[in-house]
Amino acid sequence: MTGRARSPFTKAALLGVGLMLSAVGCASNAPQDTFKPKGPQAFQIFHLAVPVFIIAGVVLVLVMGLAVGIAVKFRASKDEHPDEFPAQVHGNFKAEITWTIIPLLILVGVAIPTVFTVFDLAKKPPADALTVEVYGQQWWWEYRYNFDVDNDGKVDQIITANDLVVPAGRPIALRIKSRDVIHSWWAPALNGKKDAVPGRVHPLSIEAPDPGEYIGQCTEFCGLSHAEMRIKVVAMKPAEFQAWAENQIQPFQAPTEAGAAAGFSTFASQCTSCHRITGMTDPTDSSKTFVYPKVVNQVSGEVPNLTKFMTRTMFAGGKFNLRLPTTECKALGETWASTKDGIAKCLNREALEAWLRNPPAEKAMHPGEVPSPESRGMPNFHLTEDQIDDLVAFLITLQ
Repeated sequence: MTGRARSPFTKAALLGVGLMLSAVGCASNAPQDTFKPKGPQAFQIFHLAVPVFIIAGVVLVLVMGLAVGIAVKFRASKDEHPDEFPAQVHGNFKAEITWTIIPLLILVGVAIPTVFTVFDLAKKPPADALTVEVYGQQWWWEYRYNFDVDNDGKVDQIITANDLVVPAGRPIALRIKSRDVIHSWWAPALNGKKDAVPGRVHPLSIEAPDPGEYIGQCTEFCGLSHAEMRIKVVAMKPAEFQAWAENQIQPFQAPTEAGAAAGFSTFASQCTSCHRITGMTDPTDSSKTFVYPKVVNQVSGEVPNLTKFMTRTMFAGGKFNLRLPTTECKALGETWASTKDGIAKCLNREALEAWLRNPPAEKAMHPGEVPSPESRGMPNFHLTEDQIDDLVAFLITLQ
């Protein structure tokens, strides 16, 4: 075979690929960078992955170097006939043993630490770990805590969505499940991926070393809005987490202000066909606990519980920020909505109103323009602008 010079197009393509690959690892703000571990489990994965990548890189250079060297040394000359075969060499015992033993040693060297790391990550969490039930569904995450919040011997249940709130420095034992299709929970700074499979429980241990936010993503394609199914782990100081937990179990208080009260009535007549607020009473009779009808528009029969809605930082499955992501607003923590000033500066009112105005226009929920009876997701209730204003005024009170 005669050698041919690369065309300008080929050279440009190779250069473009090289620049693209170089740029992949140069992002200055990449919260989902697996090579920026924070938690102990993520560091275990990091300390395994880096040497493996180095070994793979050395093998790549050696193999490509040998391939290029052979191609150059044994290339056909212009005087050789294109149908003439070079002398065939086979049965070289030393060469065959060499290229069998060296890869074997490399694989053994990679396999041993990999097996130890896998078994180490699979160990049971310590007895003092906080257990959280994680439910994945199209297209959001629900978190349920069952523990004694105020040490009175009573097991309290906290149900929240989108933000996984945990105490920093404490082991967290996640029990990951799915209510519909297969999802995958992944916060790369804390641990590897773990699938959420219907009918199964998959354990995963994480630990956030410091207070802050750790961003993740559903990494198993699960439908139209898979890419908008975000994960956020919010780690707090232990005392702040205790205060958050105590607030989550506080009884619901119906609003008295006119706008919020009107929003409460709208919520009870429209939104409670799906959504729940723990401890909510009938707005027409505060002595009666509100009876929720059967959930609609969700095959799984579950939608986000809106109890203490304003203690969260995201909504709509994490697609939108409820609290504006400015440094000033992040500094307010989970109590950002506890003051009028915090609400005025940090509430993403525009996105919230747009969501209430026409949810299907903001997030893909079903294929086609006309939803079918099996459609899932929040429908468009065709609310008036006054109803939207009242609903926002009501939601602000859920803190």
